[in-house]
Amino acid sequence: MRLEMLADTPTAYVESLASALAQTEGQWRSRAAAMTGPGSITFVAEDGSAANTCCGLMRVVVKHPQEANRPLQAMLISVYVAAAYRGSGLADGLLTGAVDAAEGELGAGILQLGVHQDNARALAFYTRHGFRDTGLREAYPLDTSKMEIIMERPLSLAVPAVQQSGAAQHSGAV
Repeated sequence: MRLEMLADTPTAYVESLASALAQTEGQWRSRAAAMTGPGSITFVAEDGSAANTCCGLMRVVVKHPQEANRPLQAMLISVYVAAAYRGSGLADGLLTGAVDAAEGELGAGILQLGVHQDNARALAFYTRHGFRDTGLREAYPLDTSKMEIIMERPLSLAVPAVQQSGAAQHSGAV
């Protein structure tokens, strides 16, 4: 599925298709293990056919490092819905699950994400689901002339976290 994601929407991810194709079997296994490790929850949608073809993916992880004096932050990453399922409501359902998991299972008070500046469809989707532009921009790693727009959505657990010094005290895969 990762290769399909990178081929379909190359600017949505911070990895090139060529880089992914060059990975070894061991690297793929490590990545798969991280997707279900502590501080990481991955949702995969299948089409319900006999082949159980994957048609969507969404992952939420505890952000590392954490921003001090803010509620625990989680990041929404690796979001993908196959072209045939776009507009079907699948992304809405995956996002509902990811928001619930960020809050309920990870204990996050804020859910953050980055969107490539040219991905108008994703920007509209996240805005419709309560995410707001933070005003922060980060250079897009595969083309630093482009930017990622940082968005976030407060969750109902948005209560200030216990003061932490230095790096985050919460462990988890990012």
